[in-house]
Order: sequence, then structure tokens, then C-alpha cells
Amino acid sequence: MKHPKEEITFVLIKPDGVRKGLVGEIIKRFEQRDLKVVALEMFQPTHEQIDNHYPKDGAWITRLGQKTLKTYEKYGVDPLAELGTNKDVEIGKMVRKWLVDFMVSAPLVKMVVQGIHAVDVVRKIAGPTFGYQAEMGTIRGDFSIDSPLLANKEKRAVMNLIHASETPEEAEHEIEHWFGKGFKVHSYKRYGIDE
Repeated sequence: MKHPKEEITFVLIKPDGVRKGLVGEIIKRFEQRDLKVVALEMFQPTHEQIDNHYPKDGAWITRLGQKTLKTYEKYGVDPLAELGTNKDVEIGKMVRKWLVDFMVSAPLVKMVVQGIHAVDVVRKIAGPTFGYQAEMGTIRGDFSIDSPLLANKEKRAVMNLIHASETPEEAEHEIEHWFGKGFKVHSYKRYGIDE
């Protein structure tokens, strides 16, 4: 079993985070919580890389469509009038396409973050998926206000600055996908943390 300080997670700074000039701020937020960045790279993703990052299975796509339908129901919007369909699978495919198109629209920053409960702590620092629901003091609460209703109306992905793995297993899978099989983290001691 790994030492608790060695838990790692995957973070991807999305196009809106890069375009808003928040790369340094996002990294700073993690480092201020005694987490270590042990791998870091800015890159322009290919359509194939992003397409393979997001699930393609029917259940995930259906769930994406159902979330959109629930948002429309909550705000009294007719999906048929807005999107031309009210079928969850068709809507899920649309939303997934918008997401892939968004993610290849600008460079991304991929990183591996290490530390005590890194997966949970990074997600806590990031805040809830939708900026309008995120508390002040989180990355999304301080720098994002987007919502799925607005994104769907504009036929685009929700802009929420970063992606962070939800579980250690997902982190392992995403690190391998983005950094390659057999990836090795950089090892170094942080002053005041590791000493």
C-alpha cells in the first residue's frame, strides 16, 4: 500500500481556464493546500485524444441527455423547440459533440497532483461542476459562472475551467491515457511539507 502522501490524481485545465489566464492561479490553489504538482504539460489535444477521453457507451450518453432534459424541465424549456428532439440519447450525443469540440478549441494543461487524499482534495478545491453552484473560495466559484442551461441554449459545452478525476481508479486510467503507460511521477521534497 502506498503512503497516504503519495496518492495522485489527474487534472486537466480546459480551454476556458487557459484562455482566462488561470493556469498559474489553479496550480497555486493546489500548492497552497500542500499538494505537489509532479507532472505538468501544456499541449494542443487532437480530436481523437479528446474523443477517447470521454466515454462513448450508451449508458453514459443517455445519462448526459437525461441531465440536459432535467435542466430543461427545471427551467420550463421545451427541448423539442430548443434542440429539435426530446430523446435523451440524441441529446446526449449532441452534448458530447459540443464537449469534444470545446476541448480541442485551445491548448489544455495536463497535470498529475500528489498528496494526502489528492483525489478528494483537488475536487474540493475545484468546486462543484457548475460554476453558478460553486462556493466562493473554490476555483469554479471564484472564476466561473456558466450553467448547463446557458451552454445548451448556445449549443456548446459548459465552461467550468478544469477536469479532475473523481476516483483513484479514474485518476489511474486518465494518467495512463494522457501521460502514457508506465508513467513515472517526478519525486521531490516540498519545503515544510515533506521534511
